[in-house]
Parts: sequence; structure tokens; C-alpha cells
Amino acid sequence: MMQSNLRSRRKKRLMGEINVVPYIDVMLVLLVIFMVTAPLLSTGVDVELPAADARPLDEEQIEPFVLTVDKDGNYYLNDNEAPLESTALAEIQRQATIVLQKQPKTPFMVRGDGDVPYSKIIEGMVLLQQAGVEKVGLATAPVDLN
Repeated sequence: MMQSNLRSRRKKRLMGEINVVPYIDVMLVLLVIFMVTAPLLSTGVDVELPAADARPLDEEQIEPFVLTVDKDGNYYLNDNEAPLESTALAEIQRQATIVLQKQPKTPFMVRGDGDVPYSKIIEGMVLLQQAGVEKVGLATAPVDLN
């Protein structure tokens, strides 16, 4: 009787391993979902940059402070998280001043739509200069040589 009791204990012994197959399945499903949705998510302001044969910024350089002017003449800072809300002119100057104080070597760029009136781009450049920025660059799209 003692013998059969030991055998039943051995047979009823719980398995001490975790079955990871369901976790791998869930992970792969999430990976596919993220791979499909990531290209669909677009952040920032839709701007048609004019094409120019200009030298690109060095990748090792500090991330630039970007003032974007859309085709309606609205201003946006650094492709902010809420691209539907334009930035007030006073806020642009305040942010530029803060960035200049913290990192004086930060490059400042104006990214203007090709269809926006030139006066709006100049107004953005003047705002940055009034905040103390000495050099302001203009962002362009690379020229397609094909």
C-alpha cells in the first residue's frame, strides 16, 4: 500500500515549467500590429518644402529648433505633439529664448511650405531674431535628380 501511495504522488506531481508559447504568440501579434500601424501614424505638420540642392545638416549636430509655417501661414514649433494647434508668436519668441539660454549652439531653422507667402516666412525669421537668434536657416527638400 505504501508503494502505490508513492506512485500516485509521483504521477500527480505538478509541472514546474511555464508554457511560453502563448506569450510568444501574443508578442508576434503585437509586433505585426505595430509594424502595420507605425507607417500610418504621421506626426507633424504637412508642408510641401521647396526643393533645393543644399548641403544636409551633420547627423552629429545638436537637434535643431524648427519653426514650421504651413500653407495657411500658421506657425508650429518643432512639429509639436498637437499639430492642429498653431503656436502664438509670443510663445515662439519665449521658446527660442529658452533654447538659446540652455544651448546657445542650437541651429535654428524655418521650414516653410512652398505655397505660403514669403512674408510669413520672413515674419518667422524676424521673430527668431528678436529672441536673440543670430543665424536662421531655411529648410528645403532635396532635389530629385531623376
